[in-house]
Amino acid sequence: MYSSKAQVSLSRLKCGVDSMKRYLFVALILALTFGFTFGPSFGPSFAMPGAARATLAVTGESTPAQRHEAFEIVWHAVKEKHFDATLGGLDWDKVKRDYAPKVDAAKSDNELYSLLQQMLGELHQSHFNIIPPEFIVEDDTREPAGGGIGIDIRTVDDQILITRVDPNSPGAKGGLRTGFVIMAVDNTPVKEIISRFAKSKESPAITKLRINRSILSRINGPPDTQVKLAYLDGHDKTQEATIGRERLPGKMSQRMGNFPPQYSEIEVKRLEGGIGYIRFNIFVMLLNEPIREAIRSLHDAPGLIIDIRGNPGGVGGIAPGLVGMMEEKQVSLGTMKTRNNEVRFIANPQPNAYAAPIALLIDGMSASTSEILAGGLQELKRAVVVGERSAGAALPSVFEKLPTGALFQYAIGDFRTPSGVLIEGQGVKPDVEVKLSRAALLAGRDPQLDEAVKQIMKAVPNHKSRTASH
Repeated sequence: MYSSKAQVSLSRLKCGVDSMKRYLFVALILALTFGFTFGPSFGPSFAMPGAARATLAVTGESTPAQRHEAFEIVWHAVKEKHFDATLGGLDWDKVKRDYAPKVDAAKSDNELYSLLQQMLGELHQSHFNIIPPEFIVEDDTREPAGGGIGIDIRTVDDQILITRVDPNSPGAKGGLRTGFVIMAVDNTPVKEIISRFAKSKESPAITKLRINRSILSRINGPPDTQVKLAYLDGHDKTQEATIGRERLPGKMSQRMGNFPPQYSEIEVKRLEGGIGYIRFNIFVMLLNEPIREAIRSLHDAPGLIIDIRGNPGGVGGIAPGLVGMMEEKQVSLGTMKTRNNEVRFIANPQPNAYAAPIALLIDGMSASTSEILAGGLQELKRAVVVGERSAGAALPSVFEKLPTGALFQYAIGDFRTPSGVLIEGQGVKPDVEVKLSRAALLAGRDPQLDEAVKQIMKAVPNHKSRTASH
């Protein structure tokens, strides 16, 4: 449930979004009511699994009139839609007077794009980019079919490592193990895939996230097809394996507007000492009730670990609902501000809230709603956050096609935690930072999960003592 103020703001925001007919892809984290969001946009060449890709044709140089029109579109978008009407004190009218003559004198599209990027640089903020048509990379993030080989990957020390192999999955049967280094997918070297992102203007964290998603999307694919992998085994010997993809045990979520179907899975189990463990890969309505049921089923666990490593976000409204199952009073996870609206992420307490210690696992591929959940629980001191700094991608931004064929990305909202901390560009810093290592993975260990268990075990006696005193 949300406050009436939030509900009114969201209603107005929806009307505004519906009117933006020229946007190629709207990526608002505020899908609390209309649910087509997947977190902020990371670039036209990047989409989470299944997102439609924007392909622009390069048809030669634009006319001076088209270049000037592009300039006007960019300038007016910032002037009229930036979430801060004051632009931090920047005189945007003066900026226009300074740059308009330069734009009109531009002799090529590339010169225009350079000038527009310089102009946007006057804002000194992320998510304001001009992406020329030739920079729009097809990164093979295709419509999901629920097929794969049951592995996950991460970039560790500049290598693409297998970090999870599901038991009895095609990957496990094909001999893959955690710690193996992926060298090529279907004869395409991993280095070649990575090189395609070399010109990325995004932060290193977002670029790494994009690379991992791109490689994983190549590994996964429709059931009853095959993928050929070249990898380094535990003895650093190059091996090759052709592995058949199978339909994975999760389910496909429903398409909601621009938010495409997503492969969705949840894992629930008990660890040593009866500690509860819940892992889910995305925030979608399909998983909302299963996650809540998992929390209820573990009500007697002495501690709970929620694993959102690799979770890129999703429907923002799910996070407050989950926190309401872990808090005995109304709390806020933070505030989203747009030009004309303010939305508070309110979590209302629910009956029989889980009261035992909680540890939250995050990493560099935890983004959007994952960061809202992690940042909120951390500031509320309701959970200890373990792992690696999150992606720092919590601003809603949109893409607009310019007359020249380029894409213009700009942020239209600002999210801050209850204490006013900006997550965008910074990410959530874990309370206990633990990095993965190839040595640990090859040994079959998960040092981040091990630390989360350690933190729970350390907190349990204090919790029992407080409970007994009441």
